[in-house]
Amino acid sequence: MAVYELDPLTDPRWSEFVIQHADSTIFHTKDWLTSLHHTYGYQPIALTTSKGPELNNAIVFCKIKSSLTGKRLVSLPFSDHCQPLADQDAINMIVQHLQSHSYAKGMKYVEFRPLEGDKLSCIASITGTEHFCFQSINLRKDIAILYRGMHESCIRRKIKRAEKEQLFYEGGSSERLLRNFRYLFLLTRRRHRLPPPPASWFNNLAHFLGNRLKIHMVSKNDKPIASILTLTHRDTIVYKYGCSDSSFSNLGGTPYLFWKVIQQAKETGLTEFDLGRSDYEDDGLIAFKEHLGAIAKNITYFRGSPLKNESSFSKTGVASLMRYTLSRLPDPLLAGVGNILYRHMG
Repeated sequence: MAVYELDPLTDPRWSEFVIQHADSTIFHTKDWLTSLHHTYGYQPIALTTSKGPELNNAIVFCKIKSSLTGKRLVSLPFSDHCQPLADQDAINMIVQHLQSHSYAKGMKYVEFRPLEGDKLSCIASITGTEHFCFQSINLRKDIAILYRGMHESCIRRKIKRAEKEQLFYEGGSSERLLRNFRYLFLLTRRRHRLPPPPASWFNNLAHFLGNRLKIHMVSKNDKPIASILTLTHRDTIVYKYGCSDSSFSNLGGTPYLFWKVIQQAKETGLTEFDLGRSDYEDDGLIAFKEHLGAIAKNITYFRGSPLKNESSFSKTGVASLMRYTLSRLPDPLLAGVGNILYRHMG
């Protein structure tokens, strides 16, 4: 069985394959890949055993070339998960192909970020390297049951507080909403001593994803105080980014936003709310999602045959260096640092 390489940005088969495949997500779509390419310069490729006019399987990657973190294939950068859209036989062939081709081209490693890792964990040359907590909400339940499933004091009481405060909600992807979202996101990243992604990342997502991207925002007296960014694909809505002005956190803006998203998702017939991954060390974020009524499971990222002499300047090392340095930088430099470093972090 041969393995073929295709360009998902130009191959007309890709979009049709993704929309029809039951395991596909927003992260597999041409428009998500195009946003990665335009923002960070990554080159998407997909590997398949399909030769004919229709694709039956594929695993999509981005080629990353970095002087800091090395040359590698990642499926996919800045994506919480990316399930191989292939059966076991095809995955075995693609992994074997990667082993015989990628390292000849100087790749440090190939990384897989599946939502379900059983088809990779059984391959001897593939090693689990990182573990995360993935959480989601089943939206097939009645809306009243979903509301009662939320934590009384941590979520429902705060929703009532937001309603009492008459927070103003609006949603969309206008330039004004995007600009206010970036402002709140910068505030949030400052609190965590981390730079924001380049402004072009959010601009490209809004441009290429169109109405599949939505910014949800609440304001108090015309001042934006909290916002989340969601993406929609098939019957799933994905929470990707959240931000807020911490001086207004007592008003319950963020829990209120998630409740509004759940209500809207139910109205439009969506069946799953993907809340994304969390580091296991981030107890607060995991607890917040649990209080929303989410169910948790472990997800594992895998690497194929990493080189023994990997650079010690790993992604974790970059993140540690960033935190140390940024704690000593003036705020106006944060955005510039993000523009420089994010393309190395995928």
